[in-house]
Amino acid sequence: MPADPTGEWTVKTRTQHRLVASLVGGLIVLPILAGCASFSHDAGLNVVNDTVAPELRHDAVKVDTAEAAAEAKEKVRRLLGGTLSADAAVRIALLNNKGLQAAYNALGLAEATMVEASLPPTPSFSLSRIATPVELDIERRIVADILALASLPIRAEIAAGRFRQAQLRAAEETLRLAAEARRAYYQAVASQQLIAFLEQSLSTADAAARLARQLGETGAMNKLDQARQDAFYADVVTQRASARQNATAARERLIRAMGLWGGDLAFQLQRALPTIPARPRSLLTVETDAIRRRVDLQIARLELEAVAKSYGLTNATRFINLLEVSGVSRTQRESGGAAGTGGGIEVQFQIPIFDFGEVRMRQASETYMQAVNRLTEKAVNVRSEARQAYQAYRSSYDIARHYRNDVLPLRKIISDETMLRYGAMQIDVFSLLAEARQRIAANIGAIGAQKDFWLATTDLEAAVVGGGMAEVTGGSSPTSSATPANE
Repeated sequence: MPADPTGEWTVKTRTQHRLVASLVGGLIVLPILAGCASFSHDAGLNVVNDTVAPELRHDAVKVDTAEAAAEAKEKVRRLLGGTLSADAAVRIALLNNKGLQAAYNALGLAEATMVEASLPPTPSFSLSRIATPVELDIERRIVADILALASLPIRAEIAAGRFRQAQLRAAEETLRLAAEARRAYYQAVASQQLIAFLEQSLSTADAAARLARQLGETGAMNKLDQARQDAFYADVVTQRASARQNATAARERLIRAMGLWGGDLAFQLQRALPTIPARPRSLLTVETDAIRRRVDLQIARLELEAVAKSYGLTNATRFINLLEVSGVSRTQRESGGAAGTGGGIEVQFQIPIFDFGEVRMRQASETYMQAVNRLTEKAVNVRSEARQAYQAYRSSYDIARHYRNDVLPLRKIISDETMLRYGAMQIDVFSLLAEARQRIAANIGAIGAQKDFWLATTDLEAAVVGGGMAEVTGGSSPTSSATPANE
């Protein structure tokens, strides 16, 4: 008995449909079975906290819900209720600075990009219907990008590395903000402390100026010495005005770092800077610690790894940059009523005829060497910054300790002895006024040296861990270099 052509066609059609479905379905399902990335419960802040929590003694917090915002606001209110310390200022900045929250939003976007990169490419479906007076042609097509599917694991791995970089960038931004808040805090407190001292010194300078005028009226003091006392008084007034301006600027920097506005601006700072520690830090391995812990150097290493993996991917796909497999099913119906359904596979790929991947290979090679050179430069700079920061730290500590242990005690002895001799009429008023000028200058220098030490401490932490060092200037700080006229 002859075979039934209709039945044979049906069997072939079903076989082809199963082949197409198994091929395309397998290409899509297998990568999914291998596992796709998913969103973390903390938006990637675990790495951020692992980096910043040991240094700042506070966790990074992402304020992304109404409950979290209310809780952060209550914590900020409690911290502002008392006298603000440097650690409290840093904690408020971590809770309330919107720029930092924007950095955490960027981290969330990076995580979304990583999850998206781990998903297989979406296949495309098409359906065409062409009708003529003599026939009807219906074609169904499903297309999958084979090259994208084959390279999915390495692409997902590269995306995961990029997300790790984004986490470290968020940690670096957190450390940068904390260092900025600390610097602004120490500068604001130092300026406030200097203002209080200059207010006291102003009464001394005013009394000296009035005494000089009285002596001038009696002829006991010439115009040159009177002018010197008036200049001394004017110089103290100028320094007080400058200190007030510096205090306002530093306070505003602190306000910006903490993200405050409105009724939260009336916070109270400590009256004086913290005392310097009894002993300085001994960091014999400061370079090694910086190389191991600096966040920006870790980011550069991850960038090199990502470029190396991308370079390998470019090398593997240099000759074929597009490979698509299409599953095709077609139904034709003639005007006489006869119909037929068939299917098959269509493979489409591009072969570079004029460029055998040399351009992409050169680009990948130059990009890789660029990352290598930048990492090497970064390592050299990190070592130098760590050494420089530690030398500045030790120098500022020695200077501040010298003022505390030697200069100020000696100035007090001189001041007491001068007052005794002036009371016993053993010295004249000119010696008394000269000693007052020198005592004021020494105390201003001590306040400046103490401020420089705490700023250097902040810079040292930033040089070892990350967050950015303050710009280095050629001279000393305005506070420490301010000296009343004594000539």
